[in-house]
Amino acid sequence: MNLRETVLRHRSLLIAGVAMGLAGAAATLAQPWMLGRLIEAVSEDEAIAWPITLIALFFLADAALSAGHAYAIGRAGENIVFDVRKILGGRLLRSQIPDFSRWQHGDVFSRSVSDTSVACLVIAQALAQVVTSVFMVTGGIVLMARLDWKLLLTTLGCLGLASTCALLLARQVRLAALRNRQDIGAFGSGLQRVLGAITTVKASRAEQRETDELARLADRARRSGIRVTGFGSLLTPMMNVGTQLSLAVVISWGMARVATGSLSPADLTSFVMYLFYLVAPLVMLFMSIAQIQQGRAAIQRVTELGAIPQEERAAEAGPGRREERERPVDTAPAVSFEGVGFSYQEDVPVLRDVSFSVPRRGLTAIVGPSGTGKTTVFQLIERFYRPDTGTIRVAGRDVAALPLTELRGLVGYVEQDAPLLRGTIRQNLTYANPEAGAADIARALRLASLDDFVAGLPDGLDTELGERGAGLSGGQRQRLAIARTLLQRPEVILLDEVTAHLDSDTEAALRDTMLEAGRECAVLAIAHRLSTILRADRIIVMEEGRVRAVGTHRELVESDEVYRRLAGGQFATQDALA
Repeated sequence: MNLRETVLRHRSLLIAGVAMGLAGAAATLAQPWMLGRLIEAVSEDEAIAWPITLIALFFLADAALSAGHAYAIGRAGENIVFDVRKILGGRLLRSQIPDFSRWQHGDVFSRSVSDTSVACLVIAQALAQVVTSVFMVTGGIVLMARLDWKLLLTTLGCLGLASTCALLLARQVRLAALRNRQDIGAFGSGLQRVLGAITTVKASRAEQRETDELARLADRARRSGIRVTGFGSLLTPMMNVGTQLSLAVVISWGMARVATGSLSPADLTSFVMYLFYLVAPLVMLFMSIAQIQQGRAAIQRVTELGAIPQEERAAEAGPGRREERERPVDTAPAVSFEGVGFSYQEDVPVLRDVSFSVPRRGLTAIVGPSGTGKTTVFQLIERFYRPDTGTIRVAGRDVAALPLTELRGLVGYVEQDAPLLRGTIRQNLTYANPEAGAADIARALRLASLDDFVAGLPDGLDTELGERGAGLSGGQRQRLAIARTLLQRPEVILLDEVTAHLDSDTEAALRDTMLEAGRECAVLAIAHRLSTILRADRIIVMEEGRVRAVGTHRELVESDEVYRRLAGGQFATQDALA
């Protein structure tokens, strides 16, 4: 993500805002000069109507241009924030899973929401303020030099010392601001961690412990924020001291020179007004520099997040374009693994030389002890991760060469925890196929045994769900996720322990659903219940990251010791408890 390119897209509005700011500054700089001429006209008993009219016009022009400047720069800043958040959101959604998983979600949220606002508004507003302030200060110094260069040198000496101290403070502000943004991100991550498992926190009676931990993180953010405030609060007083010192010197020395006749009262009045007019731009200049230092910290954090590696970018296939996909050859397996090896961490293999194939039709079950890499197999099929060795094919085509949009249109995936999104049942059901018709929706609900449940709700499909599907039981969430996948009409359906949260009656209905879906496409299911496995056309047994055996239930009971142990113990026990 290139912030510079994003800002340049709004250069017209930024240039217009800066131009109005500069014009307003010019109108401001003209006011002391005109006031000096008014004093001269009064002292020489000349007409004063015209000078007063000009001063009034400059006042009005200054006000109008200042308002236009503030609006244009503010609008450009909000536009930049919008663009950056839009781009950043897209990059996060298209990021590679291994890289995204390394980020704390609270920190991602803080960078995406808070840091983008700070960074982009500072880019627009603070930089524009620096330009107008520099122009104002430079113009004021030039006009003050025309009035009296000796008084100007005295003024610059006092203000220069204060400015040097202010620049040193601005650097400390940036360092403190970077630390503060990091502490705020850590607090956000801690808060999201406990809110995502709030029932576990309550059940473990850990409310006080987690409250204390959140308080510790919040206090760390508070202390670093106070440090930023402390450094920032010194900037204005520092400049005020320099201004007050120079004002005292200018007035005392200037009055002495007026008394000797070497300086006119009109010029002294204009010089003092320029000095007053110089105060605000100087203060704003160094405050803007401080804001830019804080903004640099935010820009650094946004840029780091925007650099997250991306999956391939392809045009998203519309929901009605399934028929446009390249049709697989009937003789090709739905899924095949050929010598696949994979590890999440170096030298800690999860899969070792895995080879198997899944027929184009029917139900294939993957079984094995926990931690043998069953879910990893699914994630490799979806290309959330890439294998270290070997080849994975879907419908006879290497997934490494398939466009992601096409691959994930061919494969439907129901995860183990069946995540749902806040919104209505309809929005969740049609998430992968937003243009699905009423007949297809009714079919998917019927196959997932949800039709009677949805029909009994007062709002039906328009019933609102809370975070992660709150308002539904675990089994209902699972079935809704399955219905969502069925509505996608994929070539391969991956079911990751979908019967884990279902009662016996619902599981029996879901088994029928799996078998019916298996007549249209390949169904590959990770299963722990013997009742589900018995109905499978093919069973793949995994152990320690390897495929140990492949066959039917009868064949494996007779030939494979691990499967025989699982079938006689773990599967049967879970089936009895169902």
